[in-house]
Amino acid sequence: MEPASCSKCHQQTQIDVCRSINVALDPELKARVRDGSLFVWECPYCGNRNLALYQTLYHDPDTKLMVWLLPGDQEPPKAVAEAVKELDGYTLRRVREVGELIEKVNIHDAMLDDKVMEMCKWVIRREMSGKMPGIMDAPIKFLRTEGADNELVMAFPLDGQMQVVNIGFNVYEDARGILSRNPSVNTDEGFSEINAEWVEKFFR
Repeated sequence: MEPASCSKCHQQTQIDVCRSINVALDPELKARVRDGSLFVWECPYCGNRNLALYQTLYHDPDTKLMVWLLPGDQEPPKAVAEAVKELDGYTLRRVREVGELIEKVNIHDAMLDDKVMEMCKWVIRREMSGKMPGIMDAPIKFLRTEGADNELVMAFPLDGQMQVVNIGFNVYEDARGILSRNPSVNTDEGFSEINAEWVEKFFR
């Protein structure tokens, strides 16, 4: 239990937090991460639903994925960060927001590569900027694949409304080709932060 303040009535209360999420030990936690409900709490005073943003480690040992949710400028404990470097075949990621954690899980469960996905978003922003100028700064999120052709279902806020678009899988394949032709594009050791800023370090 940890103290929390309601964003509406500002009353203080105690909320449950989950510092470690091992979906092999508790499979229902994966569904609660993916729909975001694990991070939502209801104020007992006014009924307002609040987002609980706290440090937690998501671990799926079956698919070898670890994602550390570290809000703001928090850093993972050095001892743990060093220990997990020795894990063979693991994808290790660091995110700052709940939406990023959800997306990493969605990408991994769809058996896609998050580095390629970020490159794919980079391509999408530029291809769609003529019709949607605001998309250049929009936080695009991958939701799922859909249909026989595995179209990518992407969502992003634009002009105060949430937009959902289907993108052909060929765009993902093109993004994978771009990365394969640029071997200098790499990730840091340990819990890497793979996002739009990461792509912008290599492509302008």
